[in-house]
Amino acid sequence: MSESSYILRIACDDRPGIVAAVTSALASRNANIIESNQFFDRQSNQFFLRIAVSTPADIDKSQVELMLSPAVDRFNMKLKVQDLSRRPKIIIMVSKFDHAMLHLLYQIKVGWLDAEVAAIVSNHETARKIAEQEGIPFHYMPVNKENKVEQEAALSDLIKETNAELVVLARYMQVLTNDFSNKFFGMIINIHHSFLPSFKGAKPYHQAHERGVKLIGATAHYVTPDLDEGPIIEQETERVSHAMSAEDFVATGRDIEARVLARGVKYHLEGRVMLNKTRTVVFTS
Repeated sequence: MSESSYILRIACDDRPGIVAAVTSALASRNANIIESNQFFDRQSNQFFLRIAVSTPADIDKSQVELMLSPAVDRFNMKLKVQDLSRRPKIIIMVSKFDHAMLHLLYQIKVGWLDAEVAAIVSNHETARKIAEQEGIPFHYMPVNKENKVEQEAALSDLIKETNAELVVLARYMQVLTNDFSNKFFGMIINIHHSFLPSFKGAKPYHQAHERGVKLIGATAHYVTPDLDEGPIIEQETERVSHAMSAEDFVATGRDIEARVLARGVKYHLEGRVMLNKTRTVVFTS
C-alpha cells in the first residue's frame, strides 16, 4: 500500500491535552506516527511539537491541515505541514572561499542532504566553474553601495522564480540589508566563522590565535538585521593549542564551518528547527 509522508510542526501556549488532540486526529484517518518530539519552554509557556507521519496515499497536505483544524482552533496553534514528497530547493550564495559550498554539494550528491540546488549566486566569478561542472545555474551578482538594493531585488526575484525554500550563505561575505533580512526571515541561514558571540569582524581566527584561545568554532544561524545575532541553529568547537599557527587555526575552522553549516541546513530542511522568539528549538533526533 502506497503512503504519503509529512512533517507537522506545532507551536502554541502550553495546556493539557495538546498531544492527545493531535494524535487522536491523526489516528482517526489512519495516519501512522514515525517520529515525535516535543518541548515545553517554561520561560515563555510555549509548547513545541514536531511529528513525522505517514498517511494513506490519498490524503494530501490540505486534508492533513483539515483533519487538524479542530485542534488548531481549540489550542490556537501555529501549524506548518511539510510534504516530504517535494524535494526542497535551495539557493547557495558564496564569495571566494568555497569550502562550505563544496561540502554542501557533496552531501547532496551522496544523499545525506535531500535538496535540489536551484542556483549558485556569487559576487565573484570564482564559483562559476564549479556550478557549470555540477550543472547548476550560476548567477554573478557583484555588489557595491550603489547597486546593493538593485541586486537584492534581483535575488528576491530569483527566489520567487525558483521556488527556493532556503537561501544558504556559504561564506557569502556581503551584509544583507535590513529590508531583505526581514522579508526572508527564517529562510536564510548563515555560517559565522566564529563561535558566537566572540571575535567578530575581520580575521577572527587570527584574533583567536593572538588571544591564545584553546577552543575555536563556528555557528550556523538565521539571518536578521542584527549582524551575526540571529537565532542559532547549530554550533561546534574544536580544541586548539599554542603549538598551532594561525594558518592551522584557519584550516581547522574551515572544516568546522563546513560541517556545522551542513548540519544546520539539514535540520532546517527536515523541519527540525522551530523559532522561539530570539532562540530556536532544534529537534536533532
